[in-house]
Amino acid sequence: MKKIAILGSTGSIGTQTLEVVRANRDIQVMALAAGSNIRRLEEQIREFHPSLVCVWDEEKAKELALLVKDCEVKIVSGMDGLLEAATEPQTQIVVTAVVGMIGIRPTIAAMEAGKDIALANKETLVTAGHLIMPLAEKCGVRILPVDSEHSAIFQSLNGEKRSQIDKILLTASGGPFRGFTRERMASVKVEDALKHPNWAMGRKITIDSSTMVNKGLEVMEARWLFGVEMDQVQVVVQPQSVIHSMVQFVDGAVMAQLGTPDMKLPIQYALYYPDRRFLGGSRLDFAALRSITFEAPDFENFPGLAMAYEAGKAGGSVPTVYNAANEYAVGKFLDRKISYLEITDMIASAMQHHTKVEAPNVAQILEAEKETYEWLESRWKFA
Repeated sequence: MKKIAILGSTGSIGTQTLEVVRANRDIQVMALAAGSNIRRLEEQIREFHPSLVCVWDEEKAKELALLVKDCEVKIVSGMDGLLEAATEPQTQIVVTAVVGMIGIRPTIAAMEAGKDIALANKETLVTAGHLIMPLAEKCGVRILPVDSEHSAIFQSLNGEKRSQIDKILLTASGGPFRGFTRERMASVKVEDALKHPNWAMGRKITIDSSTMVNKGLEVMEARWLFGVEMDQVQVVVQPQSVIHSMVQFVDGAVMAQLGTPDMKLPIQYALYYPDRRFLGGSRLDFAALRSITFEAPDFENFPGLAMAYEAGKAGGSVPTVYNAANEYAVGKFLDRKISYLEITDMIASAMQHHTKVEAPNVAQILEAEKETYEWLESRWKFA
């Protein structure tokens, strides 16, 4: 019986992870963690019977405790509770699906407790990859990517030597505004940006995909996961979302992983690696597909991607500022307080203002996040 914890269980990745659990009979959920969605948490507790559940919001945690007082479950809250969920003694794999830099500390705690990590929290590697990757090696734990693109790269590297990677070809759908100019994007509304052409994802990541910032975060994440330089990660727009990513080797050979756009595949692969299990759902029909097309990314009209390369090459605390500014800006856009184009304007402003800290520790990473929020709050006038 494989025993897991899910941090971010009420979000898109968390709920799809539980679909994988539901479809298999040999996974036991030991711990769950979420922000404030206690109604969904109650449903999950009653179906999956975890021994420990963390609710970030303390008052919501108290409400949940009353709702499930007939269940044998311990309810905890806040960062202390999240760390307890990440280090639950019987857990073997922790699925880190929380959004934001809140995921750094529990990921570190889980690794130090000897847990493998099924990583869906981009921010952990983007901001702290220089800490996380050496720690994983020191603790003898595995980091198993859950993002579809990084899972595709991981699968394409099976049996290959990472020292023989020439470059990683990270695919992108291009999002709902592929081919748009900045002028055309000036009138984009929240509803427009939430209409991804291929993938069903959470609100924040869907906005990130539309700006191509998500792909920028994935470039930085790939750099750490696979031990390559930023310039060895090349973004390729592949609008059909059939090729999930590729690896080109020094001899020119290219290995790719293809499939339908279904996040349950990389989730299940991470949970059972190196084994493959049957997964229901549609299959690629190449006769019906007929063609797969490719384009170069548009760095001019999607400056968030260009700034990601700038941040990744600068290193230190700069990727933290890039990520924090984006998180802040997307939140304001979803609240309809800024325009769509101001998302990347905010990122550029924060990066220009920041003084880099070399090799920051966790405290310095979190301080850079706080300073970025404060800078943007002081500089922007919200409607």
